[in-house]
Amino acid sequence: MTKFEELGIDKNILKAIKELGFENPMPVQEKVIPHLLSESNEDLIALAQTGTGKTAAFGIPLIQNTDFSKKKTQHLVLCPTRELCVQISNDLTNYSKYTDGLRVVAVFGGASIENQIKSIKKGAHIISATPGRLLDLLNRNVINIKEIKTIVLDEADEMLNMGFRDDLEAILSETSKEKNTLLFSATMPSEVRQIANRYMKDPIEITIGKKNSGSDSVNHICYMVHERDRYLALKRIVDFFPEVYGIVFCRTRIETKQIADKLMQDGYNADALHGDLSQQQRDAVMNKFRIKNIKLLVATDVAARGLDVDNLSHIINYNLPEDLEVYTHRSGRTGRAGRLGTSIVVANLKEKQKIKLIEKQINKKFEHLAVPSGKEICEKQLFYLIDRMQNVEVVTSEIDSYLPTIYAKLSHLDKEELIKKFVSVEFNRFLDYYKNAPDLSKPDDTRRSSDSRSSRNVEGFTRFFVNLGKKDDLKPASLMGIINDFTGIRDIEIGDIEILKSFSFFEADSSFSEKILKSFAKKEYKGRKVNLEIAENKKSTSSRSKSKDREKEGFRNSRKSFGSSRRNDSKPRNRRR
Repeated sequence: MTKFEELGIDKNILKAIKELGFENPMPVQEKVIPHLLSESNEDLIALAQTGTGKTAAFGIPLIQNTDFSKKKTQHLVLCPTRELCVQISNDLTNYSKYTDGLRVVAVFGGASIENQIKSIKKGAHIISATPGRLLDLLNRNVINIKEIKTIVLDEADEMLNMGFRDDLEAILSETSKEKNTLLFSATMPSEVRQIANRYMKDPIEITIGKKNSGSDSVNHICYMVHERDRYLALKRIVDFFPEVYGIVFCRTRIETKQIADKLMQDGYNADALHGDLSQQQRDAVMNKFRIKNIKLLVATDVAARGLDVDNLSHIINYNLPEDLEVYTHRSGRTGRAGRLGTSIVVANLKEKQKIKLIEKQINKKFEHLAVPSGKEICEKQLFYLIDRMQNVEVVTSEIDSYLPTIYAKLSHLDKEELIKKFVSVEFNRFLDYYKNAPDLSKPDDTRRSSDSRSSRNVEGFTRFFVNLGKKDDLKPASLMGIINDFTGIRDIEIGDIEILKSFSFFEADSSFSEKILKSFAKKEYKGRKVNLEIAENKKSTSSRSKSKDREKEGFRNSRKSFGSSRRNDSKPRNRRR
């Protein structure tokens, strides 16, 4: 096994990283460090998952390649978020503990720019920065990056996902063509490749694992549930893993707040991380999470970017991300530093195809499990309690003075009664809660007829007509967004969506029919009055007659709707078919 001493690292840096517990280099470090310490000065692309040791891979060579006789900025590291920016700065400072003279400065939004300017003016050999704040400092002529030796683009795919492309190009255009460009990314989408092609010179490409694939140390589990049971399933999953410490990913900040609030109300150690928090509030939540006062952090992808917490046991996908490549980033937050981790997906039947696409992307299969039953959860919690009791450290000197009174109070109980009462103190709440708990195990397709295409209006679903269509730039995603926004409910199960030229049909959980109808009343979409009605069921007929039925049904439902809304629409619609 390769040792750090074999990579050509300076003895002072070796001393510092040994104190940090670095034993043997991780694969990305073993491949990248010797290259960056050589005299080749070649550009480099390193593809590796989050948590694989990339900061040390580029950070150690940056320190060793710094000329301490010069006070000017020599190396620049760009990253997507404040948290990652600060973490990189702290790591580089730790690696250089016994290296005299190195100055590292972190610059990021949400903090005093005046203080950051003072730090830079004192001299900064290496700057760790977020793109927006760096551009601000460049515009103020505080930083000169025209002569930097190295620029590192860390989490390049995340920076582009967050909309930093223009900022990156503006920054890169300010740098010398002679610089060394290092690009680190978990995935290699086309946008990242375009940046590389435009700003890098024949880069060497190093891939740790397969491109866009998941980590080998992460187990992937999928629980299939009905949409309406998603939150109940989440609670059961958390209860089934008593030592869970992880992130629950939601799609929107509204849903993030709702789920975190529900979890806290139900007695879980949880809190939310989303874009509406101030930096002070965000820091407070993260500090509690890092010291495990919070066991479940409910977050959006944007809010969680750049979080650096190594010992997460679970990632729970309450919703799948819109961009399925983001799943790789989510799951990569667990199973770090040689530990095993678990990535869980809570999905409904309509997301089966997405699960298959993710499996193809990460080159791994999901383990499809039934949602734990109440009995299974109680059993798991009971034996977890017994294990804790067995392994607890007894501090005799602290409790000796209390023991005589305790013995006296419990003297009337025999061994079996004592054990039962002890267990019941902690365990009764689980027994009470799950005593009559319904079965949430994996739903199947039996509620749909054998010809699902011709008979989608099955029991449990209502079909709706809405006077919005392709002319209104309506898409399935935007229609679902309208339903969520108008109703204020995020867990309505949606069936088939059919977007036509001037109107559309969609199916929704029948238990929400009245709520949906009321919520759409007197609403507008892009200046048009929205009309929503319950549509006729689809009939099982030939494809030709189905097409005619659809036209007739749409015309029938739309005559009144389009007539009433034409005053709000500059173009006449469907006066004649």
